[in-house]
This record gives sequence, structure tokens and C-alpha cells, in this order.
Amino acid sequence: MDNNPLTTDRPDQRPMTNDLFAGIEAGGTKFVVAVGTGPDDLRAETRFPTTTPEETLARTVAFLQEQEQALGPLAAIGAAAFGPLDPDPASPAYGRITTTPKPGWAQTDFVGALRQHFDVPVGFDTDVNGAALGEQRWGAAQGLDTFIYLTIGTGIGGGGLVNGKLMHGLLHPEMGHIRIPHDRQADPFPGTCPFHGDCLEGLASGPAIEARWGQRAETLPSDHPAWELEAHYLALGLATFICTLSPQRIILGGGVMAQAQLFPKIQRGVQTLLNNYVQVPEILQGIDTYIVPPALGNRAGVLGAMALAQQASAH
Repeated sequence: MDNNPLTTDRPDQRPMTNDLFAGIEAGGTKFVVAVGTGPDDLRAETRFPTTTPEETLARTVAFLQEQEQALGPLAAIGAAAFGPLDPDPASPAYGRITTTPKPGWAQTDFVGALRQHFDVPVGFDTDVNGAALGEQRWGAAQGLDTFIYLTIGTGIGGGGLVNGKLMHGLLHPEMGHIRIPHDRQADPFPGTCPFHGDCLEGLASGPAIEARWGQRAETLPSDHPAWELEAHYLALGLATFICTLSPQRIILGGGVMAQAQLFPKIQRGVQTLLNNYVQVPEILQGIDTYIVPPALGNRAGVLGAMALAQQASAH
């Protein structure tokens, strides 16, 4: 049996190849860089803290150059990065991280820094769009053409595919910055988002949990009232996305979602908010297989970046 993850009878995926691809998961806290062909064939991987653009991108380039010496040439590079960023190849700002609040990174020419050293196709998109592509190719969204992937961690971001294509349009989705109902009597916390205060990210990200309760999310016990509130806010966001995008599945990743007790609370909350309006079995009877964790686990980001590389090399 051929276990090559790129061997497929499906026409929407690449055929078998021996090409090597690089994936760069560019997070606000850490970078993960890997070389291989897919989840069953990662030849090399490294991770290091996200510091200044100059230092972090130099470490990325040095690692990839070392792997080319050891393993052979790269066919393409994919980068799935925190944002906001410009993923439109026709735009003058393509390949840049744009108005990010992360100090020192605004207007960083990410793709340009890679192209100075590698003459190969470069795929560039948001971290969540990248993870979504990885989940479609190898994970929890196989066989689906319209779904969303959200990460709930240091920030909240969302992406996904519609009719088999990554969500773009004007720029890219900013699902973490939708406005949701905020009962200030029940939760007087003002929110942490520097742009919007109490948007979804401002109320439900990891830093919001820490700022509201005075300790990091992972240190709170499973029966802490923080988790009912967190599930309520996330359910509000998901109900909105269900009504606007009609996704076939919702995948929730990120550090906050490591709290296993959140999934059933969110699932019940979504059902309550929709109140039998969306009459489909996936929501009425199968909600536990509709709102799910990533099948690729914490490798969804770097494998998604590798999928972006494969997509870039095919075009």
C-alpha cells in the first residue's frame, strides 16, 4: 500500500511527487519551520521564539538553507502568518504583514525576505487559512469544500474554504474582530483588543481570559466560571458564522481549545442560540461531529503552510 500522503485519486489534489516543500508557521509567539512532503513525511522541523522581523526571518532562512544542503532543493515554500497581511499577488503590498499590533512587525515584507534567498514559488496566507488548507488535505475537513477553521489563543482568527477556494476577497477574513453581544452587567470586563475593545477577540482570547480573571487560562480549574463565559462568547461567534457562511464543519484550534470541557459547552450553546432555525442533522443531531478540534492537532499550522507551498508549486 502506498502511504505517500500526496498519492491520491482525487482530482482536486496534487499527484504523487518526490518534491520537498517548506512550511513556515509564523505565529506571534513562535515560528515553526518544517521541510517534507506531508504529515507522514516531515524530514526536519525547528521552532523558535518570534522576536524582531530581522532576527526571526534570518533564522528561518538559515534553517531552510541548511535543509537544502542536507536534503536537496526545495520545490516551494509556504508561509502561514499572523496578520493582518496582504495575500493578493496583484497587490503592491503582497507578501507583507500590514497593520499588526505586534511591535516591530507592521509592514514587514515577509515574502520579499524569502525571495532574496530562494528562487522558488512562495505561497503566503494567514495562519488560519493555511491551517484550514492543511485540514482539508490531511485532516478534519477532508472531502469538504466549504468550512471554517478558527484558532482561539493569543488572538482569535478565522479562515477556511468556500467552494473549494481559500477565503479572500477584499483582503482576508477577520473573524476574531466581529462584534458580539456583551452584557456589561454580567461581564463588566471592557475587552483587550487595541482596535475594538470588546470584539470577539477582545472578550474571548487567551489574554482576555487572563486579564479578566487575573491568571492564565491554563491554570484555571475546569469548573471555573470562566469556561461558561468563554463558551458563551464563542458560541455567539459560531452562530453568526453558521448563519452567514453556512459551513459544512467548524474546526476549533488554538491553545484555549486545549480545555476539553469547552467543546460540549460550545456545541450546546450553538444549538440553543440557533433555536432549531437551521434544520440540518449536522446541527440538530450531530453537533459533536460538526464543531470539532483539528485532526492535525498542533501541527495544523505548519502542515497548512506546507500545503500552501504545494498549492503555489502547482500554479
